[in-house]
Amino acid sequence: IISQANHSSTIGSQVAGPVSARTFAQNPLPFLLINPLLADWFLESSGSASLSAVEHPKLKNFLRQVGLPEISRADLAGARLDTRFAEARANATARFREARFFQLVADGLREQVITLSVNLPNDTSVFHRVVPMPAPASASPDYAQELFLDAASSVSASSGDIRHCAGVIADRFGSKTLRDLETKHHWMVNLTCQVHGLSRLVSDMARELPLFNNAASNCAKIAGYFNTTPSVRALLHKHQVQEHGHAFLLPIAAPPYNGGEFAAAFVMLESILTSARPLQLAVLEESYKVVCIDDPSAREIAAMVQNVAFWTEVEATHSVVKMIMDLVKEMETERPLVGQCPPLWEDLRGKVRGWCRKFSVEAATAMNVVERRFRKNYHPAWSAAFILDPLYLIKDGGRRYLPPFNYLTPEQEKDVDRLITRLVSSEEAHLVLMELMKWRSEGLDPLYAQAVQVRQPDPSTGKMKIANKQSSRLVWETCLSEFKSLGKVAVRLIFLHATAKGFKCTPSMTRWLTAPGSSAGSIGRAHRLVFIAANSKLERRDFSNDDDKDVSCSQKETMTC
Repeated sequence: IISQANHSSTIGSQVAGPVSARTFAQNPLPFLLINPLLADWFLESSGSASLSAVEHPKLKNFLRQVGLPEISRADLAGARLDTRFAEARANATARFREARFFQLVADGLREQVITLSVNLPNDTSVFHRVVPMPAPASASPDYAQELFLDAASSVSASSGDIRHCAGVIADRFGSKTLRDLETKHHWMVNLTCQVHGLSRLVSDMARELPLFNNAASNCAKIAGYFNTTPSVRALLHKHQVQEHGHAFLLPIAAPPYNGGEFAAAFVMLESILTSARPLQLAVLEESYKVVCIDDPSAREIAAMVQNVAFWTEVEATHSVVKMIMDLVKEMETERPLVGQCPPLWEDLRGKVRGWCRKFSVEAATAMNVVERRFRKNYHPAWSAAFILDPLYLIKDGGRRYLPPFNYLTPEQEKDVDRLITRLVSSEEAHLVLMELMKWRSEGLDPLYAQAVQVRQPDPSTGKMKIANKQSSRLVWETCLSEFKSLGKVAVRLIFLHATAKGFKCTPSMTRWLTAPGSSAGSIGRAHRLVFIAANSKLERRDFSNDDDKDVSCSQKETMTC
């Protein structure tokens, strides 16, 4: 190791010229290792780093400087790609074979390509394949069901038993399709992605609460007037420079604001709030008052900007949208399990009630919107997993930790019974209900319950998180092994994920896979590249989007300029 470190310093000191043959001969190992590692990096970063970059003159020059042979693009996209793909495929197959059950994940069902991956009980994910979305005219009515069953059968190929598929979670797809699949295959629990469900709550609120339309419409008026009137725009820019160090136009979102996506309107609201002080100072300028003499629009805008009620509406709308969007981003990052859905929605209800109190919004209307969206998203598995996961047990008056049935409605309690009996054979139905009654009355020994619920700070965020996500499943498989039937149901339910977010194809990957007129060879090569890149990313537990990170980084740089 010391000799390699010394050799690295030798490389660093000789950047101006090639490494000598003598240096290479003394210790060739680091040099021989770098090329395969660099080749692997290109393959694993495909979609972000182009394979053609290996032919860039400066990269070639760098490799010559450190005494390494050039990497051939033909080799990288040929034999090396095939070898790396075979290794990745064998690894994925082995992991599928070792898993007793799995959850199929379908993401991008309204995009150009559908990404299919697999969640395993050990809290890891494996990419399966990507499928170009067929044109609506060519797709059969049961296309999604056929796709899911084909993927589940493929993953279960080693065992030959599709019952290993505990269910499907899909993004942006009709719940009817998922329910129909459950009806035909009673052992499945099919869920809709909560990231998508919560995102739709913003659109629901925009449609039902007049506050949203009022705030967005008024902001659009202000932005439109300042952007299109040179004299007042100059005033705003002057104060923006004083406040923020740079001037900018105010974005304008196209109406309507009471339905559909609200993302553009949110950006507009945020921009208006950012420019609140510059706007208020601009309308107080003497030159603005001169404009007001002959321009009724200027007077209307000035009155609006100086009206406290306007700013309250904008802040209220921005506040609740940001609250929901932050929760969505957190779900994308944390990837909650299905048992977390009931407490997550209860927490959301509390936040919405607090928002209503703070901004004097009619709580009944707002809460009705939340409850309607909850009912659209709800699946009985939420309640069942919440009850069966030792993570949510509550200490009673005695020593035992009991499942939180008190947090369920009577109908949700019935959902638990119905779902659990559906997931077992008819012969076990009575037994599993008896075991459920025992679980309800006896719960879990405090020693094991406390061990499951141990939390520790996350090194990256500082938030308290469960120390061992596997502990809930392990408790059922060991300490609670007496619950033969209920235990089988519990371990299949509590590992299910509530979101379908995982690996996402980059725009360049999508082009490779969907380019018209591409040969079978090039499309096959694209599939192999995507497979390698996707599984590499999932192994690193990197669920972020490279494009989003680049945009976020550029936004931060812009803000600091």
